[in-house]
Amino acid sequence: MDRDKLLAARLHAVKVRPYLADALFALHVVEDPSVPTMAVDAYWRCYVSPGFVARTPVGELAGVWVHEVSHLLRDHHARSEGYAREHEDHRPRGRARPGHARDGERARLRRNIAADFEINDDIYGDGLPLPTGAVLPSMLRLPDGLLMEEYLRTSSMSGLTGDLAWLDCGSGADGHERPWELGPDGAYGLTAQQRDAVRFRVAEGIRGRPGEAPRGWTRWADEAFHPPQPWQRLLGAAVRSAAGAPGAGENHSYGRPSRRSAVLPGVVLPSLRRTPPRVCVVIDTSGSVSDGELGSALLEVAAISRAVGGRRDLVSVISCDKAAGVAVPLCRAERLTLIGGGGTDLRSGFARALRSGPRPDVIVALTDGQTPWPSVPPPCRTVVGLFPRPARAVDEESPEYVPDAPPSWARVVAIG
Repeated sequence: MDRDKLLAARLHAVKVRPYLADALFALHVVEDPSVPTMAVDAYWRCYVSPGFVARTPVGELAGVWVHEVSHLLRDHHARSEGYAREHEDHRPRGRARPGHARDGERARLRRNIAADFEINDDIYGDGLPLPTGAVLPSMLRLPDGLLMEEYLRTSSMSGLTGDLAWLDCGSGADGHERPWELGPDGAYGLTAQQRDAVRFRVAEGIRGRPGEAPRGWTRWADEAFHPPQPWQRLLGAAVRSAAGAPGAGENHSYGRPSRRSAVLPGVVLPSLRRTPPRVCVVIDTSGSVSDGELGSALLEVAAISRAVGGRRDLVSVISCDKAAGVAVPLCRAERLTLIGGGGTDLRSGFARALRSGPRPDVIVALTDGQTPWPSVPPPCRTVVGLFPRPARAVDEESPEYVPDAPPSWARVVAIG
């Protein structure tokens, strides 16, 4: 193989796309004549066909370098596996049906094409020519700028799979291992920590040079390394933010006279004091909420009491499935009894909370979200803690359709 030509193409790619330099130099080249063109696996090995290098100009080879490393930076391997598990792996176990291997190959090729669409719509130009045979969303009259998953949901790609049977960017593009790949125990692969370190350096380089990278790379850099926030801290912060809002828990007190009394001799003016707010926690006890999630809800009740200064007399709890129970003052969170197990309608829980006296300053709803919501916002701050649920297919035209998303007037924190 003409390795000098291949590495010269990589240097050209680094010159025209300097923000990808760390990733391009992290790839380890593996020569293999059985590879159709160039391909990558999840361990950052780049498999190269000597014949492809010989017949491809240096400029186009540089574009292929950028294309292949883009699959790895955007984690198409894991994303493709996740998409296949959710949308494609619903076959009954047992004897394989006729044509099953062909169906699997078509599904793999669809994921590869969709991943290519995500990459190719904005990485070329400005010194990087479009390689021969590169696929673009415009071939199917699809818009640019979508993610791989959106292209897969938008189009069957049946018009391309027959003509692109040769397309093979490796398991790094579609999550399907090839016979010529070295696998997780082979030589020259990067560890998970090393792969994350490369992605982090590239993302930092893109953010450090605003305006140089295309929109797709800028979006990736903005989203790639936002560390997941601990939901307990987020929920506590949301409660404290709601409790500290203007008007919440404010009252006048003569216990400490106002400073303005000094300008009015003989008159004592009260000062404005902030007292801990009253919080009502509405817990979804319907049959769709597990015992473990109810246990998490009780832990959050205890954390909420700490967030309002430890005043448990100011925290009440309502169990709610289709009907709301009585608002129970908090004494010890571990002794609360949560009653329910039927359907879900948190509207009754909100109504019960607002009828309880005195009215709460903050309502916290802990739920899986499969519930109708009040048609008008409550006259107090609202925080919703959502238990995780997989996406489900729904008929939005059905009169029984219930939207999964909480209303816009609630501050939402994903739990777990």
